[in-house]
Amino acid sequence: MPQIAQLSETFASQVFWMLVFFGLVFFVIGRGMVPKVMATVEARDTQIAGDLAAADAARKAADAQEEAWRVQANTQRAEAQALIAKAKADAAKVTETRLAQVNVTLDAQLAAAETRIAQARQGALGEIEAVAGEAASDIVARLAGITVDAQVAGAAVKEALHG
Repeated sequence: MPQIAQLSETFASQVFWMLVFFGLVFFVIGRGMVPKVMATVEARDTQIAGDLAAADAARKAADAQEEAWRVQANTQRAEAQALIAKAKADAAKVTETRLAQVNVTLDAQLAAAETRIAQARQGALGEIEAVAGEAASDIVARLAGITVDAQVAGAAVKEALHG
């Protein structure tokens, strides 16, 4: 085959040009471009690490600020609850004082009313006894034809009522 016979004639020149091409590629890409790409990758990694550190510091600062806000909010909430409890206690004390005053007034009015009722009851009982005594003497006078003294009839009515 003629292609195989030509191989030995062109082999040396092909190896030479291949070594020249690969050498050129090695020096241009390996020595020129790769260090620049690696420097860019390192700069990018450094920038990313710096950005992550800055983000972490910002997150920690935000967490600290949030915790301070929570502490302040809890303090204010506790103060507000203390004020509400004090206001409730003061209002209860004022209400108890007013209620005690009203109870004293009502007790006095109730005692006066009970006294008036007792007086009215005694007056009514006295009138009932008098009317009953007159009625009893009238009934005895009509039925028996006997005149009964008003004091005797009143005493009999008192005895019958009080028993």
